[in-house]
Amino acid sequence: MNVVIVTDAWHPQVNGVVRTLDTIGKELRELGHAIRYVTPDQFAGFACPTYPEIRLCYGVRRKLARMIDAFQPCAIHIATEGPLGFAARRYCTRRRIAFTTAYHTRFPEYVHARFRIPASLTYALLRWFHGRSARVMTATESLRADLAGRGFRNLACWNRGVDIDLFQPRDKAFLRLPRPVFLYVGRVAVEKNIEDFLDLDLPGSKLVVGDGPQLNALRRRFPDAHFVGAMHGEDLARFYAASDVFVFPSRTDTFGLVLLEALASGLPVAAYPVTGPQDVLGSAGVGVLAHNLGEAARRALAIPSDECRRFALQFSWRASAEQFLRNLQPVH
Repeated sequence: MNVVIVTDAWHPQVNGVVRTLDTIGKELRELGHAIRYVTPDQFAGFACPTYPEIRLCYGVRRKLARMIDAFQPCAIHIATEGPLGFAARRYCTRRRIAFTTAYHTRFPEYVHARFRIPASLTYALLRWFHGRSARVMTATESLRADLAGRGFRNLACWNRGVDIDLFQPRDKAFLRLPRPVFLYVGRVAVEKNIEDFLDLDLPGSKLVVGDGPQLNALRRRFPDAHFVGAMHGEDLARFYAASDVFVFPSRTDTFGLVLLEALASGLPVAAYPVTGPQDVLGSAGVGVLAHNLGEAARRALAIPSDECRRFALQFSWRASAEQFLRNLQPVH
């Protein structure tokens, strides 16, 4: 089957959406399907104000249509609600062909955090955007229920996976920091609520792996924390495995791939009891969810590493890809 995936989030961005789409494409190709990505690097564009890692495209309609037509897709998936996503939606609706979408990010909350635009206005726009989608894929059941309550229709679940060969327990001597080491991995941006982690009174060391628009400001504000920038592949896996607790301060993530990466590396999780951590961890006992994040982080130190690893082994990217395939709809 020929599958077109249209996404405004792509390399060199480092985030869960990009990792998910890239990995799903590899899995689908191994299953014998042909994948064509439509991504920002294929069009003219400019850096997003306040977030230069994101590239905003313009003048995309005709070229996008030619690219899709040339591939002769059996299914079209629109991953993001950006310029390419809107152009692909227009392409599909004008031709009256079916398409699917995904709700990866709590965009209304992010926009409110950055620009103070009321979330209700952005949710209204997103209801319109996803309203013609044959399937709106969500990563968790709680997010599906939340969106249903907001008037979204045609919702379907699409779970995530983790690379258990890359992310696994390793030698902790890699990090020569006072222990315990409390780790955050992800974008360094206002919507990730990293200040809640860095403000905690914790023993040992706080380590931040990632890049983003808040990095320099947080470095100046929290000189005792250790900021190492973005890491990938083996380098990233070593930082996970050499730490002691993974702290996830976000209140808005819809899933959090980093949770699975940490657990596969043997790290217990400390997080708020919100969508994402609640869905991933449930009552498995491999993390502590509490409104007092510092208390959660200290309690998580007592969780055995092997229990975290064993829990993560049940998540597979192949199962995620097969679920994605089942959610796709034929264009005609």
